[in-house]
Amino acid sequence: MIEAAALELLINDIFDAYGYDFSGYSRASLKRRVDRLYQLDGFTHFTEFRMQILADADYFKRMVEEITVNVTEMFRDPQFYSVLRNEILPQLATKPFIRFWHAGCSTGEEVFSMAILLKEANLLHKSLLYATDLNPVVLETAKKGVFPLRVMKQYAENYRDSGGDKDFSHYYTANYGFAKFGDDLLSKMVFSQHNLVSDRSFNEFDLILCRNVLIYFDKDLQEHALELFDDSLAKLGYLALGTKETIKFSSIQHRFKQLNKEKIWKKMA
Repeated sequence: MIEAAALELLINDIFDAYGYDFSGYSRASLKRRVDRLYQLDGFTHFTEFRMQILADADYFKRMVEEITVNVTEMFRDPQFYSVLRNEILPQLATKPFIRFWHAGCSTGEEVFSMAILLKEANLLHKSLLYATDLNPVVLETAKKGVFPLRVMKQYAENYRDSGGDKDFSHYYTANYGFAKFGDDLLSKMVFSQHNLVSDRSFNEFDLILCRNVLIYFDKDLQEHALELFDDSLAKLGYLALGTKETIKFSSIQHRFKQLNKEKIWKKMA
């Protein structure tokens, strides 16, 4: 197990060597994941672990994969997608062009969920979905639009619970245990690496989704990310967070109004 002081040393070393800043991550969560990697790979001395990370860029990539959280699914929290389907998209439909940003998109399941909603609302043709993540490996998975066939039953149930009324298999082709989603959905997506800690806003969006990412940040980094989202949102745009996340008590709270009981806020000023 890595001591707290050693973890701080490692965070500073990684920033100096690779420019990745984990200083704003929740220490408890970060320590659990670093400890897991340390044990998983059989290290017995911190110095050896530290040098492996600093001297081997491939091993550092493995570390990033292990300590960033990549748990997601299509139409996760169906009621959330029901609100998007019935309340948010009809509002955005009046715009000539609609920009979305999925920040911390992981392997892309929620990006494809949104693309399906847009297709059913006849809005996909005038939409662009930017999907970003710190982890380049998960982005490569997301770009393929290929997911295990065994999870499609759960995804289809989520889709129906969100108000979807089509046969979910209509959106993918099954082959050798995998489901490949249509190129028409992929054609409206732009995947790129983005670090919420250090990178700036890169466009103006009508809806930003960053679900279940802020819970791994400390309060200062949460504030930093929320200000970045505020800077990146058009007036009357929407910000969607995870079920345990909020903008309450943040510096941007006074400029937003929360919708319903879901974690969706509208930018009013």
